[in-house]
Amino acid sequence: MLADAEASRALGRAIAAAAVERLVVALNGELGAGKTTVAQGVGEGLGCAGPITSPTFQLLFLHEDGRLPLYHADLYRLREGELPDVGLDELLGVRGVSLVEWAERFPEVLPPDHLEVALSYEDQGRSARITAHGPLAMSVLGAL
Repeated sequence: MLADAEASRALGRAIAAAAVERLVVALNGELGAGKTTVAQGVGEGLGCAGPITSPTFQLLFLHEDGRLPLYHADLYRLREGELPDVGLDELLGVRGVSLVEWAERFPEVLPPDHLEVALSYEDQGRSARITAHGPLAMSVLGAL
């Protein structure tokens, strides 16, 4: 249960503490569920200096000043057929930590080994269901 935005950021900081090179995290959930807030916590946990904001209009932000480079993508505005032009397949899982908001829109972009964080609304706040797909993601989930 994530009672408030601080709890969502704390989840992100926990993911950052367990993060290893080449980790890909799919952040899924409806509008306002807390995807960017979790991403802010990951950025804080990795020690990124700049603000972590939603890359909805830029599609991808790179933060290189933390413990690991942070690639933060948002697929919300992409339409079918535009995905190859973005080049995410060349970045995800190559180095650093990759966060992909709205990954459920284009699951084919995710590597087989990734961590999925599904955020949803609950009566008293929000909840997060975390699923590991693959051995790297499983080791990170175990560290959480």
